[in-house]
Amino acid sequence: MAQSIIEAPIRVDTSRKIIHVDMDAFYASIEERENPAYKTQPLVIAHDPRQTGGRGVVTTANYVARQFGVHSAMPAAKALELCPKAVFKTPNFPLYREVSAQIHRIFHEYTDMIEPIAFDEAYLDVTVNKKQMHSAVALAHQLQQEIWHQTHLTCSTGISYNKFIAKLASDYRKPAGVTIVLPQDAESFLLREPIEKFRGVGKKTVPKMHDLGIMTGQDLYERSELDLIQQFGKLGYILYRRVRGSDDRPVEYLRERKSIGKERTFGPFLQSTAEVTTHLKAIAKLVAASMQSHQRHGKTLVLKLRYGDFVTITKRRTFSEFIPNDPVLFDQYAEEIFEDVVDEHFSSGIRLLGITLTGLAPLAFENLTLPLYPNDN
Repeated sequence: MAQSIIEAPIRVDTSRKIIHVDMDAFYASIEERENPAYKTQPLVIAHDPRQTGGRGVVTTANYVARQFGVHSAMPAAKALELCPKAVFKTPNFPLYREVSAQIHRIFHEYTDMIEPIAFDEAYLDVTVNKKQMHSAVALAHQLQQEIWHQTHLTCSTGISYNKFIAKLASDYRKPAGVTIVLPQDAESFLLREPIEKFRGVGKKTVPKMHDLGIMTGQDLYERSELDLIQQFGKLGYILYRRVRGSDDRPVEYLRERKSIGKERTFGPFLQSTAEVTTHLKAIAKLVAASMQSHQRHGKTLVLKLRYGDFVTITKRRTFSEFIPNDPVLFDQYAEEIFEDVVDEHFSSGIRLLGITLTGLAPLAFENLTLPLYPNDN
């Protein structure tokens, strides 16, 4: 006699009010604010490929450039091909970081339950908020207005009872949109979404989904939990729940940093050991300053380098005690690792260097070395 598998009902917590804030074309919008002439020009935030030998990747583009098919993560040379009249602007990350901090100060006027995702997006749990506003929609509108008043930048917001749906919603009506997905509307909203919109379904997973006939949330919903797990493992387990509107992940406003680091890309590429040494010293200073500002120290130093031919090497060195936040030490260890790992690919130049500290703990956690014997001097 055949046995049928009974799938347990999925728990859906609809008690929270989550807002996903996504700044509209953030870097490009800041550049337009600083230079209003850019607003009518196709603006691409990237190193100009005509000055880098065709190298470089698009960080973002304004909405004028997007009409030509330009988008983030696209090779800058391809962006130039699609839009020959594009204006290329080298990213100004210190400015973007400063504006991001200003926006986060505005967030804190509404709630301290904030989970930053990047400079330009964050989750806010406003179930209980400082403004004592019951309506998350009214709060989102007020937040948008306050951000515009203080920064002259627009954002789009998605509102729902969990992070997964809120993020999907924020992308629904851009720019400057507000989209709310109520619990009773979640199923219809999710079922009509293309499978590519589901977090975790990346470029490598999409072809397999399509081969299985899964094109939309509706197709995903019709698959059994066992089938999805067999086909996609842990991702299948998660997607079975997401398409049913379940996502209990909290807004991680107290999330501990697992690493602190800095990376720099170069164009033209670094071609000599002397150039590498110079830049490692500069990066080491930035990492030490960041470690100090976060009041952390770590036990593992990681060096990352990417050659001109895109071969990437990551090598770490772990110590038994915390490394002092000394840029000279960070540089020394990074240079020692570099000497160990550098190989024949160096002939293609180096396009990226990075130093990262992991195994972090608060500075209050000091190294403590105990003597083996009580009377040992």
